[in-house]
Amino acid sequence: MYDFVSVSVGQTVWAERRHLNSYTDQLRSGVPLSREAACQLIRCTDQELPALLSAAMEARQRFKPGVVTYSRKVFIPLTNLCRDYCGYCTFRRDPGQTGAHTMTPDEVLAVVRAGENMGCTEALFSLGDKPELAFPEMRETLRGLGYKSTLHYLEAMCELVLRETGLLPHPNPGLLSAEWIARLAKVSPSMGLMLETTNASLLAPGAAHDNAPDKVPAKRLHTIEEAGKQNVPFTTGLLMGIGETPEDRVDTLLAIRELHRRYGHIQEAIIQNFRAKPEIPMRDWPEPTQGEMMRTIAVARLLMPDVNIQAPPNLSAPYYDELLDAGINDWGGISPLTPDFINPEKPWPHLEQLKLRTEAKGYLLRQRLPVYPEFVSALTIQPGLLSEKVKAASDSEGYARRSA
Repeated sequence: MYDFVSVSVGQTVWAERRHLNSYTDQLRSGVPLSREAACQLIRCTDQELPALLSAAMEARQRFKPGVVTYSRKVFIPLTNLCRDYCGYCTFRRDPGQTGAHTMTPDEVLAVVRAGENMGCTEALFSLGDKPELAFPEMRETLRGLGYKSTLHYLEAMCELVLRETGLLPHPNPGLLSAEWIARLAKVSPSMGLMLETTNASLLAPGAAHDNAPDKVPAKRLHTIEEAGKQNVPFTTGLLMGIGETPEDRVDTLLAIRELHRRYGHIQEAIIQNFRAKPEIPMRDWPEPTQGEMMRTIAVARLLMPDVNIQAPPNLSAPYYDELLDAGINDWGGISPLTPDFINPEKPWPHLEQLKLRTEAKGYLLRQRLPVYPEFVSALTIQPGLLSEKVKAASDSEGYARRSA
């Protein structure tokens, strides 16, 4: 009986590896990874995982060998008032709630100038989605500041940072119309919106996006597509662990891949893992395991071999360096000054420690701008303040001039 089981298990492992190898052989020949193959790979066994990671690493090396990037940033929580009530969010506030705040222009400049003194090149603007539509208090705040909407205020603050400092704005304002994408593109070299998921069932009562009108997948896809039509370098990504299945994760990655195939504007796909917190409705939900992260990152790399794949190191501490083995080539924004206001309980790794752990894996750590090097030249050929600021901040290869 023991011999029979051993043979049976051995045959199964051999068959699994042969199945995986057939997919990786297709990739090497230039055939895009199919949905069926991606769904198989994202559920691969522990025995298959090393082969999957090896295939992802091979694809990553063909893309950008030997270099891992990050952006040295300041995090600007312009306003944490938000009309969406996501089940995993600790960032948002209602007016009058403890910690509710909208930053003034002086506060924005103070943070940005402090970051500039620490070698930062990115001002990441995060904010609630159109809070004035839900809260008269926000409308009053905006009137006091002299603006008609949160987006008008964001536009002015991006322009202020661009004009008064050496940092480059990167706004994450939520859903945007074509008009607003065009307006913000004049005062920022790149922008972002997490797709999170294409599973619309997460909008149902009690699900992660219950009472979150701006999290409708079709609306978010429309914003990302409009950015593509306007050739705006765009950051998006997948949020894992909010009620989706592994197949849903594949579908989300495929939607991102298709938009990049059509427009070529996806500068970065983030694979972000949900982390439970005691104060959120989803506090008892299971977090994605390290194995799920590794599988999902590897499949993302194989689906999008020519896209920068990022995973936040603070959300996988203390073993974040293992994510390099799954095919990421970027750590995202890291701040020496401001916390991660979305996950304040998870501090950024110290930059020197990040450098050491990245180098221990055999890579050179390089500081980039909020816009990736391959998108820099298209920005600098346009006349105007934005072009001048990007030129001043970038070196001859498109990386940050002030590097770590």
